[in-house]
Amino acid sequence: MKPAFKDYLLLHLIVLIWGGTAILGLLISLPALELVFYRTLIAAVGVAGLFLFRKKNLLLPFPEMIKVTGVGIVIALHWILFFWSARVSTASVCLAGMATTSLWTAFVEPLFNRSKIKWYEVGLGLTVISGLLVIFSFESGYWLGLSMALASSFLAAVFSVLNGKLTHRHNPYQITFYEMAGACMFAVLFMPIYSYFFTESGLNLTWIGYDWLWLLILGGVCTVYAFSVSVELMKRLSVFSINLTVNLEPVYGIVLAVLIFGESEKMTPEFYLGTGIILISVLSYPILNYINKRRKPVRPLG
Repeated sequence: MKPAFKDYLLLHLIVLIWGGTAILGLLISLPALELVFYRTLIAAVGVAGLFLFRKKNLLLPFPEMIKVTGVGIVIALHWILFFWSARVSTASVCLAGMATTSLWTAFVEPLFNRSKIKWYEVGLGLTVISGLLVIFSFESGYWLGLSMALASSFLAAVFSVLNGKLTHRHNPYQITFYEMAGACMFAVLFMPIYSYFFTESGLNLTWIGYDWLWLLILGGVCTVYAFSVSVELMKRLSVFSINLTVNLEPVYGIVLAVLIFGESEKMTPEFYLGTGIILISVLSYPILNYINKRRKPVRPLG
């Protein structure tokens, strides 16, 4: 099926939704770990309900179930650091760090696939580092939040590469269920350690005000809905066009953060300069990757 204009609009809507997750993290009063627990619980129950409604098999062979659940642990750590970063800094700082995910992927993927690292990936990686140095030089008060965001973006690259392998063997919705279930179980098992070492007031699982609404949006819309639609769009849109659009997530997120939170999200001009350098590098990657593939000589048959 050929892509329609509405497919591209829907893709931008999905990216806009993903860009708003850091903002939802700030609207919800719960700390990062408790927030991730509820998000993954809602997402797992939502996908399970979807399978029951469609009367489809959700089970995987036990060895594969363990592998997919293990990836869920990586996702849980990614989300905990992501929301924690937004809490200790700002949504804009968090999203600036997350803008490096596709470049982390450029280095992580060759390690998993045992392929060569491309020269332009190294150049773009160095450019991203220069953008981060600009931010660190003028926004040193946010070094902890930015460091957490960078660690979170690295974990995002790891689980995206692992998911790329899993999707060749299993239904994407099955993968989502077991990953969300694994992330939820990890959050529960990590709670005693978190409560003892990382917080003085103990766990906080109580909803306040509209927390229930933001959590439903985060778990239902940002996780279950956005994922299912993105999988559906992959049937009609090229991987190149999808990757290029997803790279705009930090841009949408930073704009939303400034519009919603106003003065508290406004940073120095140097911050936006550094973020701009990062975003230019990120947006350049799929273009250079596409050009590099086009330049490869075609091997003759026989």
